[in-house]
Amino acid sequence: MVDIIIGIFIFMYGIVIGSFLNVCILRIPAHESLSKKRSHCMSCGYQLKWYDLFPLFSYLFLGGKCRKCGAHISKQYPIIEAINGVMYVIIVMVNGYNYESVIYCLLFSALLTLSVIDFRTYEIPIGINIFILVLGVIMTIIDYKHWYEHIIGFFAISIFIYIIYYVSDGKAFGGGDVKLMAVAGLVVGWKIVILSFFIGCIVGSIIHVIRMRLSDEGSMLAMGPYLSIGLTIGILFGNSILNWYLSYIM
Repeated sequence: MVDIIIGIFIFMYGIVIGSFLNVCILRIPAHESLSKKRSHCMSCGYQLKWYDLFPLFSYLFLGGKCRKCGAHISKQYPIIEAINGVMYVIIVMVNGYNYESVIYCLLFSALLTLSVIDFRTYEIPIGINIFILVLGVIMTIIDYKHWYEHIIGFFAISIFIYIIYYVSDGKAFGGGDVKLMAVAGLVVGWKIVILSFFIGCIVGSIIHVIRMRLSDEGSMLAMGPYLSIGLTIGILFGNSILNWYLSYIM
């Protein structure tokens, strides 16, 4: 019963953060302030009241429409909020009640935000990479007994894809991808970031080939979402996958 109550609390906290992620997704690419501008209807400009801002529940209560003009509200809002809330619960369930779970939850939120932005704009905002860098520094300090794994993680993949980025003149990977794998490697360490990179590349290749066959999607793809999928799998199941692999080959 206690675990259920804690799980509900974590979910509620996650959807509140998810509501802020929606603000970031909309305003960062437009270079708008995240704090000075009040939330409003994108159709009529109606400034939302406090009772319109309950994450997920306000959308359901209003039937996905603006209270004033009745215009449909993007499904992105409840989807992002719900995904963030559910993943917070899953991350804590897998990693337990510890500092790693807190950092991994915040990392996931950053990855979710940059994934949507990168998918739409083919650009990973530098501010999000800086936020992940801060998480990496905090993780390295807290996990000081294994600090070297985090430092190696910063360079393990980022140098490799920087070479590819340089040789391909930015056609294979973008500069944002290089920075992402550097700062993410600082958070998760070299073993997990290497595994996450390969998982992300495999997932990206499969999904993008399918998208190219089913639609008019070109060969250009945003790697941020796929690298984020790889990192999410890494923080959840990376150690189990590595242990299974090592036991299989040894």
